[in-house]
Amino acid sequence: MRLYTRTGDAGQTSIVGGRISKASLKVEAYGTVDEANSFLGLAIAHLPQGETALRDELTLIQHQLFDCGSDLSLKPGWETKMGYKVTQEMITQLEKRIDAYQQEAPELNCFILPGGTVAAAYLHVARTVVRRAERLTVRLAKEEQLNPWVLPYLNRLSDYLFAAARVLNFRAGYQDIRYAGSGSTPHQDHDQNDVERKNHNERNDA
Repeated sequence: MRLYTRTGDAGQTSIVGGRISKASLKVEAYGTVDEANSFLGLAIAHLPQGETALRDELTLIQHQLFDCGSDLSLKPGWETKMGYKVTQEMITQLEKRIDAYQQEAPELNCFILPGGTVAAAYLHVARTVVRRAERLTVRLAKEEQLNPWVLPYLNRLSDYLFAAARVLNFRAGYQDIRYAGSGSTPHQDHDQNDVERKNHNERNDA
């Protein structure tokens, strides 16, 4: 099968149920989901060798983002024929992992700068692209019926990616850099090991 078809040369593309303009909000929404998926691929490519569980999680999320794209690409009225793919269970699983990562990483009570390891930095980029996909999906939902679980999934996924980036940096020994405000000098926490031990003990005593 050839990679190119020439059918999109006039600015139209195929979706489930017909063809639409590549400039449509629908294409922008599921295209942005695909963009986020690509950044996840970059993050996975830069994960440390031992992060097999996180690699498996992120790979599963890549499959789920394809599900999101599939749901977003349905022509209105075709959901009864094709069925939706994103489910509430997917959101529940993300929430469980968010809770686990929040327990592992030091407590956070301020804004931090995105960055750290290469893999964590790409997770932050993916997070912001997912946020953009969410905003586009909000707009699309005002125009047509969508799978009601896609929006909460994207919302929760951005939280998951933030938590995963932080825990990845924590495991690698990178310290969060606090947002210091305009005109101030950003700084890292001093005596970070003491802070982490204190937070760990507080969580165990709770």
